[in-house]
Amino acid sequence: MAVFKLIPCLVLFALFSFDVGVAHPGFGFGWGSNGPSIGRTFSSGLFPQFYQFSCPQADEIVMRVLEKAIARNPRTAASLLRLHFHDCFVQGCDASILLDDSATITSEKNAGPNKNSIKGFEVIDEIKAKLEQVCPQIVSCADILALAARGSTILSGGPSWELPLGRRDSTTASLNGANTNIPAPNSTIQNLLTMFQRKGLNQEDLVSLSGGHTIGVARCTTFKQRLYNQNGNNQPDETLERSYYYGLRSICPPTGGDNNISPLDLASPAKFDNTYFKLILWGKGLLTSDQVLLTGNLGSHGRRSTRPKSDGQTEPKSDSFARG
Repeated sequence: MAVFKLIPCLVLFALFSFDVGVAHPGFGFGWGSNGPSIGRTFSSGLFPQFYQFSCPQADEIVMRVLEKAIARNPRTAASLLRLHFHDCFVQGCDASILLDDSATITSEKNAGPNKNSIKGFEVIDEIKAKLEQVCPQIVSCADILALAARGSTILSGGPSWELPLGRRDSTTASLNGANTNIPAPNSTIQNLLTMFQRKGLNQEDLVSLSGGHTIGVARCTTFKQRLYNQNGNNQPDETLERSYYYGLRSICPPTGGDNNISPLDLASPAKFDNTYFKLILWGKGLLTSDQVLLTGNLGSHGRRSTRPKSDGQTEPKSDSFARG
């Protein structure tokens, strides 16, 4: 069956601003939570006031460092959000992604999804150093990653959310877990749903968390397949909108240029908003894993996904690509 359950969710996110509780749900990862914390317990054992007495300045310190780092390089916000996501999808939000190689550890930094692409470590190091000056050995690196992800979202114009704290840092890393659990940019909708379901996340979670791609950029190597050989037939992805397709070709040639970059959200690449979802509805999702939120199909019942036309009607996805 086609993933029509995903489409209403995608349209809602495109029409309205993010709902904090939906955009950052409070699963076992401890990403966030919906509603006030008074009189409520968190199943994870985490709670927002964890550092209320031991390090009440923690969030303020994190935000001060982030403000300077993002002012120097706006892409830092997306890097830190991605760093947190890549950490959480391996062993949970435990800062295992920060561990370097040692006699007993094989670092996750060397995994395919991370090597030469994951960034933001120097900002985390700076935050940790500032916190150690004020609250020695109090704030975990796992919580620093979570606070940095939230702070980066806020400073990019996105929502804030209630963040349970109290995570413990891992003493182990999983290279294999990083290679197998982090969704690839060419993932099909089946791949994405399976990976999210393994983490206890549903279809709505997939759509809302994909919204993190409203900021940041991707390298040519992550979307080149869509332009030149999407289905192994030396043809482009037919779901690409015409003008967007030709624009991407100018950035990402058939050979070379693998490190050339394109914004994940070409309309507002440094602003955390809902434009990402609107672009997907128009065939302008950069990665395969973006566009399949609309066009992905779970079976062979033959129904086609549709996208809006400028006059409010709909047209089949196959009409969105200009051949030749």
